[in-house]
Amino acid sequence: MERLRIIDCIHYIGVYLLSNKQIFISYLINLFSAIVVITIGFFISKIFANGVQKLLSVKHIDSTIAGFLSTLARYIVITCACVVALGQIGVKTTSIFAIVGAAGMTIGLALQGSLSNFAAGVLLVLLRPLRTSEYVNLGNAAGTVLNIHIFYTTLKTLDGKIIVIPNGKIIAGNIINYSREPMRRNQFVINVAYDSDVDLVISVLKSVLDQEERVLKHPGNFVGLNEFSPSSLKFIVKCWCYTEELNSVYSDLMLQFKKALDQHNITIPYPKMDVYLYKKINKILKSSKDNTVERKKK
Repeated sequence: MERLRIIDCIHYIGVYLLSNKQIFISYLINLFSAIVVITIGFFISKIFANGVQKLLSVKHIDSTIAGFLSTLARYIVITCACVVALGQIGVKTTSIFAIVGAAGMTIGLALQGSLSNFAAGVLLVLLRPLRTSEYVNLGNAAGTVLNIHIFYTTLKTLDGKIIVIPNGKIIAGNIINYSREPMRRNQFVINVAYDSDVDLVISVLKSVLDQEERVLKHPGNFVGLNEFSPSSLKFIVKCWCYTEELNSVYSDLMLQFKKALDQHNITIPYPKMDVYLYKKINKILKSSKDNTVERKKK
Protein backbone atom coordinates (compact mmCIF):
# COMPACT_ATOMS: atom_id res chain seq x y z
CA MET A 1 0.00 0.00 0.00
CA GLU A 2 2.80 2.42 0.86
CA ARG A 3 4.55 1.74 -2.46
CA LEU A 4 1.33 2.42 -4.30
CA ARG A 5 0.89 5.72 -2.50
CA ILE A 6 4.45 6.80 -3.34
CA ILE A 7 3.96 5.82 -6.99
CA ASP A 8 0.67 7.74 -7.13
CA CYS A 9 2.30 10.78 -5.56
CA ILE A 10 5.16 10.70 -8.08
CA HIS A 11 2.69 10.24 -10.92
CA TYR A 12 0.63 13.19 -9.68
CA ILE A 13 3.70 15.42 -9.44
CA GLY A 14 4.81 14.40 -12.93
CA VAL A 15 1.41 15.15 -14.41
CA TYR A 16 1.31 18.52 -12.63
CA LEU A 17 4.75 19.46 -13.91
CA LEU A 18 3.89 18.47 -17.47
CA SER A 19 0.66 20.43 -17.41
CA ASN A 20 2.34 23.53 -15.92
CA LYS A 21 5.78 23.22 -17.48
CA GLN A 22 5.57 26.62 -19.12
CA ILE A 23 4.94 28.28 -15.77
CA PHE A 24 7.89 26.49 -14.15
CA ILE A 25 10.18 27.22 -17.06
CA SER A 26 9.28 30.91 -17.00
CA TYR A 27 9.74 30.99 -13.23
CA LEU A 28 13.17 29.35 -13.46
CA ILE A 29 14.16 31.78 -16.20
CA ASN A 30 13.03 34.73 -14.05
CA LEU A 31 14.89 33.35 -11.04
CA PHE A 32 18.03 32.85 -13.09
CA SER A 33 17.77 36.36 -14.52
CA ALA A 34 17.29 37.78 -11.00
CA ILE A 35 20.47 36.02 -9.83
CA VAL A 36 22.32 37.37 -12.87
CA VAL A 37 21.03 40.90 -12.16
CA ILE A 38 22.21 40.75 -8.54
CA THR A 39 25.62 39.39 -9.58
CA ILE A 40 26.04 42.07 -12.23
CA GLY A 41 24.83 44.67 -9.72
CA PHE A 42 27.56 43.75 -7.22
CA PHE A 43 30.15 43.83 -10.00
CA ILE A 44 28.96 47.22 -11.28
CA SER A 45 28.80 48.62 -7.74
CA LYS A 46 32.53 47.99 -7.27
CA ILE A 47 33.37 49.57 -10.62
CA PHE A 48 31.09 52.52 -9.93
CA ALA A 49 32.54 53.07 -6.43
CA ASN A 50 36.11 52.95 -7.77
CA GLY A 51 35.14 55.36 -10.55
CA VAL A 52 33.67 57.83 -8.07
CA GLN A 53 36.80 57.51 -5.91
CA LYS A 54 39.12 58.20 -8.86
CA LEU A 55 36.97 61.06 -10.18
CA LEU A 56 36.91 62.82 -6.84
CA SER A 57 40.65 62.32 -6.37
CA VAL A 58 41.29 63.86 -9.82
CA LYS A 59 39.14 66.83 -8.78
CA HIS A 60 41.34 67.11 -5.64
CA ILE A 61 38.41 66.41 -3.34
CA ASP A 62 39.37 65.50 0.21
CA SER A 63 40.01 61.77 0.60
CA THR A 64 37.57 61.60 3.52
CA ILE A 65 34.67 62.85 1.38
CA ALA A 66 35.79 60.71 -1.57
CA GLY A 67 35.80 57.51 0.48
CA PHE A 68 32.45 58.28 2.08
CA LEU A 69 30.72 59.09 -1.24
CA SER A 70 32.20 56.07 -3.02
CA THR A 71 30.91 53.74 -0.30
CA LEU A 72 27.50 55.39 -0.41
CA ALA A 73 27.37 55.06 -4.22
CA ARG A 74 28.18 51.36 -3.97
CA TYR A 75 25.30 50.71 -1.57
CA ILE A 76 22.90 52.66 -3.79
CA VAL A 77 23.80 50.53 -6.84
CA ILE A 78 23.39 47.32 -4.84
CA THR A 79 19.97 48.46 -3.59
CA CYS A 80 18.80 49.25 -7.13
CA ALA A 81 20.02 45.85 -8.35
CA CYS A 82 18.07 44.08 -5.59
CA VAL A 83 14.88 46.00 -6.50
CA VAL A 84 15.28 45.06 -10.20
CA ALA A 85 15.92 41.42 -9.26
CA LEU A 86 12.74 41.27 -7.19
CA GLY A 87 10.86 42.77 -10.14
CA GLN A 88 12.21 39.97 -12.36
CA ILE A 89 10.82 37.37 -9.99
CA GLY A 90 7.39 38.96 -10.24
CA VAL A 91 7.21 41.13 -7.17
CA LYS A 92 5.54 44.45 -8.02
CA THR A 93 7.59 47.59 -7.51
CA THR A 94 4.83 49.31 -5.54
CA SER A 95 4.65 46.41 -3.13
CA ILE A 96 8.44 46.47 -2.84
CA PHE A 97 8.43 50.12 -1.83
CA ALA A 98 5.58 49.49 0.61
CA ILE A 99 7.50 46.61 2.17
CA VAL A 100 10.69 48.68 2.25
CA GLY A 101 8.83 51.55 3.89
CA ALA A 102 7.32 49.34 6.57
CA ALA A 103 10.59 47.55 7.10
CA GLY A 104 12.38 50.88 7.23
CA MET A 105 10.19 52.08 10.07
CA THR A 106 10.70 48.84 11.98
CA ILE A 107 14.43 48.79 11.39
CA GLY A 108 14.67 52.49 12.22
CA LEU A 109 13.10 51.91 15.62
CA ALA A 110 15.28 48.89 16.27
CA LEU A 111 18.49 50.50 15.03
CA GLN A 112 18.27 54.02 16.37
CA GLY A 113 21.94 53.94 17.35
CA SER A 114 23.05 52.88 13.88
CA LEU A 115 20.97 55.60 12.23
CA SER A 116 22.42 58.20 14.59
CA ASN A 117 25.90 56.95 13.66
CA PHE A 118 24.98 57.32 9.98
CA ALA A 119 23.75 60.89 10.53
CA ALA A 120 26.90 61.64 12.52
CA GLY A 121 29.00 60.24 9.68
CA VAL A 122 27.29 62.60 7.23
CA LEU A 123 28.01 65.53 9.58
CA LEU A 124 31.65 64.49 9.90
CA VAL A 125 32.00 64.47 6.12
CA LEU A 126 30.21 67.80 5.65
CA LEU A 127 31.76 69.73 8.56
CA ARG A 128 35.15 67.96 8.37
CA PRO A 129 36.40 68.50 11.93
CA LEU A 130 38.82 65.66 11.22
CA ARG A 131 40.32 64.20 8.07
CA THR A 132 42.32 61.15 7.11
CA SER A 133 46.01 61.17 8.16
CA GLU A 134 45.34 63.76 10.91
CA TYR A 135 46.24 63.07 14.54
CA VAL A 136 43.24 63.69 16.81
CA ASN A 137 42.10 63.15 20.38
CA LEU A 138 38.49 61.99 20.72
CA GLY A 139 38.18 61.91 24.50
CA ASN A 140 39.09 58.35 25.46
CA ALA A 141 41.06 57.61 22.28
CA ALA A 142 43.82 59.36 20.35
CA GLY A 143 45.47 58.42 17.08
CA THR A 144 45.85 59.04 13.37
CA VAL A 145 42.61 58.94 11.35
CA LEU A 146 42.70 56.05 8.87
CA ASN A 147 39.13 56.06 7.51
CA ILE A 148 35.78 57.72 8.14
CA HIS A 149 33.09 55.20 7.24
CA ILE A 150 29.33 55.59 7.19
CA PHE A 151 28.84 54.24 10.71
CA TYR A 152 32.26 54.39 12.35
CA THR A 153 35.72 55.97 12.23
CA THR A 154 39.01 54.08 12.44
CA LEU A 155 42.07 55.42 14.30
CA LYS A 156 45.62 54.08 14.55
CA THR A 157 47.45 54.80 17.82
CA LEU A 158 51.14 55.59 18.13
CA ASP A 159 51.86 52.05 19.37
CA GLY A 160 50.13 50.45 16.39
CA LYS A 161 46.67 49.70 17.81
CA ILE A 162 43.51 50.08 15.71
CA ILE A 163 40.55 51.79 17.40
CA VAL A 164 37.05 51.73 15.89
CA ILE A 165 34.78 54.47 17.25
CA PRO A 166 31.06 54.94 16.38
CA ASN A 167 30.47 58.26 14.66
CA GLY A 168 27.72 59.18 17.13
CA LYS A 169 30.19 59.24 20.02
CA ILE A 170 32.59 61.41 18.03
CA ILE A 171 29.96 64.07 17.29
CA ALA A 172 28.69 64.01 20.90
CA GLY A 173 32.16 64.58 22.42
CA ASN A 174 35.08 66.95 22.08
CA ILE A 175 37.40 66.69 19.08
CA ILE A 176 40.99 67.88 19.55
CA ASN A 177 42.81 68.10 16.23
CA TYR A 178 46.60 68.27 16.59
CA SER A 179 47.40 68.29 12.87
CA ARG A 180 45.11 70.93 11.41
CA GLU A 181 47.26 73.98 12.19
CA PRO A 182 50.69 74.25 10.50
CA MET A 183 52.35 75.58 13.69
CA ARG A 184 52.21 74.34 17.30
CA ARG A 185 53.64 75.66 20.55
CA ASN A 186 55.97 73.70 22.80
CA GLN A 187 56.01 74.42 26.52
CA PHE A 188 58.73 73.52 29.03
CA VAL A 189 58.94 73.84 32.82
CA ILE A 190 62.53 74.13 34.02
CA ASN A 191 63.33 73.80 37.75
CA VAL A 192 66.50 75.38 39.16
CA ALA A 193 67.86 75.85 42.66
CA TYR A 194 66.90 78.90 44.77
CA ASP A 195 70.49 80.15 44.90
CA SER A 196 70.68 80.42 41.08
CA ASP A 197 71.05 83.75 39.31
CA VAL A 198 67.62 84.45 37.79
CA ASP A 199 68.94 86.69 35.01
CA LEU A 200 71.58 84.14 34.09
CA VAL A 201 69.02 81.35 33.89
CA ILE A 202 66.79 83.40 31.59
CA SER A 203 69.70 84.37 29.32
CA VAL A 204 70.89 80.74 29.09
CA LEU A 205 67.42 79.46 28.16
CA LYS A 206 66.96 82.24 25.58
CA SER A 207 70.34 81.51 24.01
CA VAL A 208 69.33 77.85 23.55
CA LEU A 209 66.14 78.93 21.76
CA ASP A 210 68.06 81.37 19.56
CA GLN A 211 70.54 78.69 18.50
CA GLU A 212 67.82 76.21 17.50
CA GLU A 213 66.96 76.82 13.82
CA ARG A 214 63.67 74.91 13.98
CA VAL A 215 62.24 77.31 16.57
CA LEU A 216 60.19 79.95 14.77
CA LYS A 217 60.74 83.63 15.51
CA HIS A 218 57.08 84.46 14.93
CA PRO A 219 54.57 84.61 16.60
CA GLY A 220 57.22 84.89 19.31
CA ASN A 221 58.75 82.95 22.20
CA PHE A 222 58.66 83.47 25.96
CA VAL A 223 61.05 82.70 28.83
CA GLY A 224 60.25 83.80 32.40
CA LEU A 225 59.99 82.90 36.07
CA ASN A 226 56.69 81.16 36.64
CA GLU A 227 56.47 79.87 40.22
CA PHE A 228 58.19 79.71 43.62
CA SER A 229 57.82 76.03 44.42
CA PRO A 230 58.80 74.57 47.84
CA SER A 231 62.17 73.26 46.63
CA SER A 232 62.97 75.14 43.41
CA LEU A 233 62.36 78.08 41.10
CA LYS A 234 60.16 77.15 38.15
CA PHE A 235 60.88 78.82 34.82
CA ILE A 236 58.48 78.44 31.90
CA VAL A 237 59.66 78.36 28.28
CA LYS A 238 57.23 78.69 25.35
CA CYS A 239 58.32 78.44 21.73
CA TRP A 240 56.68 77.81 18.35
CA CYS A 241 57.66 75.33 15.65
CA TYR A 242 56.11 73.49 12.72
CA THR A 243 53.63 70.78 13.66
CA GLU A 244 55.51 67.90 12.02
CA GLU A 245 58.66 68.82 14.01
CA LEU A 246 56.97 69.30 17.38
CA ASN A 247 58.12 66.11 19.13
CA SER A 248 61.66 66.15 17.79
CA VAL A 249 62.10 69.82 18.74
CA TYR A 250 60.82 69.11 22.25
CA SER A 251 63.26 66.28 22.95
CA ASP A 252 66.22 68.12 21.40
CA LEU A 253 65.54 71.30 23.35
CA MET A 254 65.27 69.40 26.64
CA LEU A 255 68.72 67.93 26.01
CA GLN A 256 70.16 71.32 25.07
CA PHE A 257 68.64 72.99 28.16
CA LYS A 258 70.29 70.41 30.42
CA LYS A 259 73.72 70.81 28.79
CA ALA A 260 73.55 74.62 28.84
CA LEU A 261 72.57 74.72 32.53
CA ASP A 262 75.36 72.32 33.43
CA GLN A 263 77.90 74.46 31.57
CA HIS A 264 76.94 77.49 33.68
CA ASN A 265 76.88 75.47 36.94
CA ILE A 266 73.13 75.99 37.39
CA THR A 267 71.84 73.07 39.42
CA ILE A 268 68.52 71.33 38.86
CA PRO A 269 67.20 70.31 42.32
CA TYR A 270 65.61 66.99 43.14
CA PRO A 271 63.25 66.10 46.01
CA LYS A 272 65.05 65.46 49.28
CA MET A 273 64.21 65.24 52.99
CA ASP A 274 66.26 66.21 56.04
CA VAL A 275 65.74 64.07 59.16
CA TYR A 276 66.85 65.35 62.59
CA LEU A 277 67.14 63.05 65.62
CA TYR A 278 67.19 64.58 69.12
CA LYS A 279 68.41 63.07 72.41
CA LYS A 280 65.01 63.36 74.07
CA ILE A 281 63.36 61.38 71.29
CA ASN A 282 66.03 58.69 71.63
CA LYS A 283 65.45 58.48 75.41
CA ILE A 284 61.69 58.15 74.94
CA LEU A 285 62.16 55.38 72.34
CA LYS A 286 64.64 53.58 74.62
CA SER A 287 62.32 53.75 77.64
CA SER A 288 59.38 52.46 75.56
CA LYS A 289 61.47 49.49 74.43
CA ASP A 290 62.48 48.72 78.02
CA ASN A 291 58.85 48.79 79.15
CA THR A 292 57.83 46.34 76.43
CA VAL A 293 60.68 44.01 77.40
CA GLU A 294 59.67 44.07 81.09
CA ARG A 295 56.05 43.31 80.19
CA LYS A 296 57.10 40.34 78.12
CA LYS A 297 59.17 39.00 81.04
CA LYS A 298 56.21 39.28 83.38
